[in-house]
Amino acid sequence: MKKGLLIAASMIALSLTSCNKKESGNKSIIKTDSSETVVKDTNGKIDSVSQSSSTLEVNGKKTEKTDYVYKAVDGTLVKVVFKNDPKESTVAITSNKKTFVLTKSETKGDETIYKKDDMTARVVGDSLHLEQGNNIIELKRTKI
Repeated sequence: MKKGLLIAASMIALSLTSCNKKESGNKSIIKTDSSETVVKDTNGKIDSVSQSSSTLEVNGKKTEKTDYVYKAVDGTLVKVVFKNDPKESTVAITSNKKTFVLTKSETKGDETIYKKDDMTARVVGDSLHLEQGNNIIELKRTKI
């Protein structure tokens, strides 16, 4: 009888101490960053375009990388990364787990043209026009 009572009391004490939950939560779960990124355009106004940019400086040479999300007419989302470094400027277009990297060939006023083989990307403002052979795909930058 004493053993049974001692075992029952031990189990209750053990369950009460082991089930004590802390507010800090599980330490092995990665917390998400809840900070808000505000992007301002050239006029200093808050830009509502979904964008992420970073600048890296190595030996006084800056490399700037800007990511945008574009949307095709059919609703398909496309990730577009513009990269400017001292050697060359490129645009990487990712859709359906395929990435196409095109190098900057020329700039005409507010239009920038990127080319590789038979593929051409024309960037004008918030629009990106992809041309490959007879296929033309129009993309627009998404808004938040």
